[in-house]
Amino acid sequence: MSEIAVTDGLPRAAARAAVLRAAFDRSFAEPSRLDMNLMEDLLMVRAGDDVFAIRLSDIAGLYADKKITRVPGGDPALLGIAGFRGTIQPVYGLTTLLGRPAEAAPRWLVIAAAAPIALAFDGFDGHLRVASETIRPTDASAKELPFARDFVPVQQFVRPILHLPSILDAIRTQRQTVAPGENQ
Repeated sequence: MSEIAVTDGLPRAAARAAVLRAAFDRSFAEPSRLDMNLMEDLLMVRAGDDVFAIRLSDIAGLYADKKITRVPGGDPALLGIAGFRGTIQPVYGLTTLLGRPAEAAPRWLVIAAAAPIALAFDGFDGHLRVASETIRPTDASAKELPFARDFVPVQQFVRPILHLPSILDAIRTQRQTVAPGENQ
């Protein structure tokens, strides 16, 4: 007859099952542990010669090579309109909004999560996930980057993080000054 391993009077498998059952039950009695390393997801983008990051939580979609139809208007940042899943949205050039000279037609677009507006930019450098504590506020006197409130170190460089809500506010303000009677 074969020998059965016994632990505290129970066969090994039964003892192991008892230990696992006790650990399972104990996991419900202990307070839940929160992950203290909160993470931020960022898209790394280029507008002209400048590099930026955009919080993924501020974005509803990322698109490449969308056809933009030009429309008449006085806003130099308005590139036109484009169709996105059955809706038509205005497309604004991020480079122009940032006060830099516009280059060739931008390839990439993001849809803002807070408003049905698309922002076009020149290059998409990828996705970056960083610990929240690595993100630092910018200097309040940084006039050359009015829409950047934070920055994130990436390798040996830093990337300003664009604050999409302030960009959307600037677009709304610009729309009101270009066509003041339109909203009445």
